[in-house]
Amino acid sequence: MLSLYDSLSRQKRPFKPVNEGQVRLYVCGMTVYDFCHLGHARMLVSFDVIQRWLRLSGFDVRYVRNITDIDDKIIRRAVQTGQKISDVTAFFIDAMHADERALNVESPDEQPRATGFVPEMLDIIKRLEERGHAYQADDADVNYAVRTFPEYGKLSGKTLDQLRAGERVAVSTAKRDPLDFVLWKSAKTDEPSESKWPSAYGLGRPGWHIECSAMSRSVLGLPLDIHGGGPDLKFPHHENEIAQTEGAFGGKLANFWMHCGPLMVDTEKMSKSLGNFKTIRQTVAAEAGTDKSAYQPNPREAEMLRFFIVRNHYRSAQNYAPDNLSDAQHSLDRLYQTLQAVPVSATQTTAIDWTQGAGAQFKQAMDDDFNTAGAIAVLFELSGQANRDKDPAVSGLLKALGGVLGLLQQVPDTYFKASTRYSKRALEANQDADSTSPAPLTDVEVEDLIAQRARAKEAKDFALADEIRTRLVAQGILLE
Repeated sequence: MLSLYDSLSRQKRPFKPVNEGQVRLYVCGMTVYDFCHLGHARMLVSFDVIQRWLRLSGFDVRYVRNITDIDDKIIRRAVQTGQKISDVTAFFIDAMHADERALNVESPDEQPRATGFVPEMLDIIKRLEERGHAYQADDADVNYAVRTFPEYGKLSGKTLDQLRAGERVAVSTAKRDPLDFVLWKSAKTDEPSESKWPSAYGLGRPGWHIECSAMSRSVLGLPLDIHGGGPDLKFPHHENEIAQTEGAFGGKLANFWMHCGPLMVDTEKMSKSLGNFKTIRQTVAAEAGTDKSAYQPNPREAEMLRFFIVRNHYRSAQNYAPDNLSDAQHSLDRLYQTLQAVPVSATQTTAIDWTQGAGAQFKQAMDDDFNTAGAIAVLFELSGQANRDKDPAVSGLLKALGGVLGLLQQVPDTYFKASTRYSKRALEANQDADSTSPAPLTDVEVEDLIAQRARAKEAKDFALADEIRTRLVAQGILLE
């Protein structure tokens, strides 16, 4: 039986959906004002694996991940660049989808945008006001009075007196309590017209938290089976969602709360606010300096990044470092070397037996709160068995189980044809892989260099041959 860790109850318990056989999964998505960084990659990949396993387990899944397309940061970006808000958000939505494709992340069933649900948000605000949970302040903002909701703090595990206003919660002298948070922001004269909607409270726009209360209820209904997101959303965003939805409608917002762990840089969480982030495209793009929404990923590096995320349990803290990426690249290469040495026939189909052997072990790991680390261990056991026995059937099972995690579906020869900046030799040849490593070579450039080296060896120009070999090694391409 599938068991999930619930962030609210702080315990692992058997998963039982509200309606048998159906799962309503809502995940808080991106605020689209910039390119996605590696912390976002962890959320994208983690919940992609989760929805894949739920579907494979026989559930009818409706996976909804919202898009925040109105926000202070979006407005600021539009003003600074002289663009319309809709042009800024359209560009970065396309860029986000390009990152998803690079990481083999399947599209959610629905991706509602905040700007499409403003009437629903205003309806919830009205209900909250009628129930004594909301008030319009002297500055014309409408705020939620947190002390009117006795259970406020139950998700973060803190009392009201312990809590402080968190990220994106502006402290205003017009608030009755510093912890009160904004539901509706009154319009400012210098803000773009695109950021203003008419309401009973005057021109304005929704606060950040109210959008998910409106979209989750409107698209999926209540209660949700699973509500998920990144580690920094537990407080204040998800705490405030609970107060809004349960304050307006009663009952329960979600039966399970799931939060993936942080991606750390040394001892700090990777985030744009700290300035210690690296984007997905900086990490896996085939060409450096990609500033368009679409780009061509390096397939070997892109799958390495997905593998890097999947081989850790989704709730654990994960440390970003070039050496860790190099280790992930080496480990993924080992699995592909098995598929190359013991190839799967093009006509071979592998049916996974979930009741015994590797299939049963893999299922046991995944049913234990999506323990992908345990599932990856099964893949390496199969890799060792395939290499020992030279059995294509075992390689077939390795590939099939890898596919469940969105891995090992490339043709091995094609996979190894791509260069990588994350091999041990490449990192040694480029001490600062984050800033000074050369742009990855294209397939044509690789073939041309290999041909040049062959001609140099024929001409006994070994100095040139060695120089070319060193350049290829720096790209993670090894020659006999």
